[in-house]
Amino acid sequence: MKERFIEAGEVVNTHGVRGEVKIIPWTDSAEFLAAIRTLYIDGRAVKVRAARVHKGTVLAALEGVEDVNAAMRLKGRRVFIDRADAKLPEGGYFIQDIIGAEVVTEDGESIGALAEVIDAPASMIYVVRGERERLIPAVPEFILKTDADAGLITVRLIEGM
Repeated sequence: MKERFIEAGEVVNTHGVRGEVKIIPWTDSAEFLAAIRTLYIDGRAVKVRAARVHKGTVLAALEGVEDVNAAMRLKGRRVFIDRADAKLPEGGYFIQDIIGAEVVTEDGESIGALAEVIDAPASMIYVVRGERERLIPAVPEFILKTDADAGLITVRLIEGM
């Protein structure tokens, strides 16, 4: 069963003196997170009064966070969103939904399960653990199909992978 709440970022700092927080998004785009109207921090819902994207981060004014001291108390906290608030494109999925998925080659051979996803500069890297650990760039040349509902990822391997 898919979890209701999805980790979407982390409060890394304050911004200004009026209580805005700076959030590093763990989403494909900062715009995606900035469009969400309710965030969840420490298990409680926090309404977003205003949010904007600034240099790849989200600057957000949150209800109940009126000054820099209140904002500072949120530093280091993880930010979650409700799955129901997230509008994904057709075929879209959240990374946490594919962790543990079986990974098979285009010939149908199981090579393990997706253990983690590394956010590298050039592309994300899938860490697949089976008889041995494999690092597979998450690009269309290698990731042929991802079926999050079935828990199955089909990949193309090359020599040495």
